Amino acid sequence: MMRYLLRRLSHALLLVFGVSILAFLFTTLAPGNYFDEMRLNPQIAPETLAALRAQYQLDRPLPLRYASWLNSVLHGRMGFSFAYNSPVAPLLLARAKNTLLLTITATLLAWAIALPLGVWSAERLGRFPDRLISGSTAVLLVIPDLALALGLLVLAVKTGWFPTGGMASVDFTSLSPLNKIRDLAHHMALPVAALVLSALPLLVRHVRAAVAEVLHAPFLLAAEGHGIPRSTLLARYVLPAAANPLLSLFGFSVGTLLSCSLLIEVVMSWPGLGPFLLEAILARDIYIVIGGVLFSTIFLVVGNFLADILLYWIDPRIRTESASR
Repeated sequence: MMRYLLRRLSHALLLVFGVSILAFLFTTLAPGNYFDEMRLNPQIAPETLAALRAQYQLDRPLPLRYASWLNSVLHGRMGFSFAYNSPVAPLLLARAKNTLLLTITATLLAWAIALPLGVWSAERLGRFPDRLISGSTAVLLVIPDLALALGLLVLAVKTGWFPTGGMASVDFTSLSPLNKIRDLAHHMALPVAALVLSALPLLVRHVRAAVAEVLHAPFLLAAEGHGIPRSTLLARYVLPAAANPLLSLFGFSVGTLLSCSLLIEVVMSWPGLGPFLLEAILARDIYIVIGGVLFSTIFLVVGNFLADILLYWIDPRIRTESASR
């Protein structure tokens, strides 16, 4: 197992390293920088701008700047923000927690709905319930994430049932612990609903396809012939047999929900990485942008790594293949 995990971990580290190079290259080579607007201010001398560029190492060659930034990553700083005059890592960590809270909640809820719905649809393949679920997921699939988020916001404004932005109420600090949890859940309802509705069609369709394929397998027909109850067949035979493609989909769904959450956070004013990265892009605060891309990549890699571990634990073929190498 250790050999398998080390191989997967090395692949993940190489991916993160490659993304860091590309993110640094594309971001720093983009036209303009944070100090361009200062040139238009006649009160700021050119010598001051030159000193600021030297202070933030913008006058150094690109390979040296990348090496300096990589050294700051190894020391837990991830560069220095121009706008906040502070190391990037603490700024990103404070907002990454909020993004993770939203993404993990939406991922667990989406899978909790998709698994029983997909299995139920696969058991009734071709019949009216299956066609109804397929039609509903098809409708959700063609609705853009932005339109979905805006529609939920309009619903919140019209009904007043949910907050239209933010993560907490004004009097959050004075609330009791139980009321704080309720207030947080109330503010999370709309963005989580938008994320779940955007991910659900893809998950339900893949679960349905994977389970439908297993339901007609010879070993399942033999198990049915022995009089094993249907619920036991589904829990002990069908789902483990269909787990391979579904666990691979799990890592992909984490990345999909993460990228979608950045948009949802901007639309619904959730204080996560999305609005922070948008603000940094508009201000050309390049090290925050690079750090945000790196954080998103790490989240995606961790999701895939967890899926690999679960796949190794469930699928004996992977264990056999890993042991033979």
